[in-house]
Amino acid sequence: MTDFTLYTADNAPQDSKPLLDNSVKEFGMIPGLHAVMAEAPGLLEGYQVLHQLFLDSSFDDEETTVVWQTINVEHNCHYCVPAHTGIAKAMKVDDAITEALRNETPLPTERLEALRTFTLAVVRERGFVEDATVQTFLDAGYTKRNVLEVILGLSQKVMSNYTNHLANTPIDAPFKNFEWHKQG
Repeated sequence: MTDFTLYTADNAPQDSKPLLDNSVKEFGMIPGLHAVMAEAPGLLEGYQVLHQLFLDSSFDDEETTVVWQTINVEHNCHYCVPAHTGIAKAMKVDDAITEALRNETPLPTERLEALRTFTLAVVRERGFVEDATVQTFLDAGYTKRNVLEVILGLSQKVMSNYTNHLANTPIDAPFKNFEWHKQG
């Protein structure tokens, strides 16, 4: 496996230093993912921008968590599942939602399950989602805007999940208690 550098504010490429400063301001630390991404300042910047845009989407915190964790689990991301478990706790998302996502068991509401089902369809079908699947999502109370915002969340998660697969990013200390391995 290729070794990737975990950059700090001191040794990061010059264009990544202000981006790592942003990470410290937002998270109180440089997450391992950001430390790896600093190798390519454009990737780190793009990730940070998409992260904020997805947080600013029309999804509430539970829905945001469903999209993120559905993708993280489907992509089998050893780093993002624990990280987003901690983030969900900080967002005060019900632990029952987080556990259902981590364990791929039914979510507590039909609406959230519809969001997970649609998100999985987008991921697995690479956007070639059948009209009936889109309609089922819309019938669950979601909007065409939400359809497109799932793509926004997926775009962010592809950047992080794939980076973590390639770099085998170590889990950050605050998230070690939430370590996760895909069942089956």
